[in-house]
Amino acid sequence: MSYFTWKESGLTIDCQTLEAMASRFEESAKLMRRMAQEGFKLEKNKQSQLITHENPEIFKSWGFINEEPPFRQLTLIEDNPKYYE
Repeated sequence: MSYFTWKESGLTIDCQTLEAMASRFEESAKLMRRMAQEGFKLEKNKQSQLITHENPEIFKSWGFINEEPPFRQLTLIEDNPKYYE
């Protein structure tokens, strides 16, 4: 399953007003609702929050980088004789 770690480290740190902060949160909420509609899920893993998706192609189409260990990302290449010619 594809995933990345969600770390909130200053979503509103560059905002100068309460209105700017509210807009930032509203934009984020819209994005998260859209992600939920597309099948993304939030999973707790120890102290981390992981954003996951069952379909790696959809995950990739959003521009996210899969943090799954490399051995879990491997796909088997079908044994095809034309590769041995």
